[in-house]
Amino acid sequence: MKSTFALLACILFSNLVIADDDDKNVLGLAGLLSGSNKTDLPEIILSVGEPLGGPWTLKSGSYYEVEITADGSGEIALDMASFSRAIWIDEIVIEGLEIRPFGVESLEFDDAGTMEVGFIAVKPGKYTIKIPGSKGESQKLDVEIK
Repeated sequence: MKSTFALLACILFSNLVIADDDDKNVLGLAGLLSGSNKTDLPEIILSVGEPLGGPWTLKSGSYYEVEITADGSGEIALDMASFSRAIWIDEIVIEGLEIRPFGVESLEFDDAGTMEVGFIAVKPGKYTIKIPGSKGESQKLDVEIK
């Protein structure tokens, strides 16, 4: 029985080819995660009293990356709970460390620094990313996913 299974496996996988880095036929990322599908969004600068920017108009099914940078002028958070439920977060990169979360309620900067967030826009609608507790129009970023 074991030899029959081994023989069958050899026949089924006899055409399997292991490609090296120089092979021009190596398949890379496809579809949603391909480089041709990625759009870089304008950087969000977090600074006390400064506007967040925007608005953004995103296309459902497209991959986006945004850098979020805090200048260290204060402890600043971003509430992105509703927006987070409308996207699929691929990764959050902080100083070369990659985090692959299921979702994010908020992001907070206690000190100066930068993080990069890669995501796919999924659920059409209008969303807001805002600084918690703020009431000013410039302290939020309006996002529409079409």
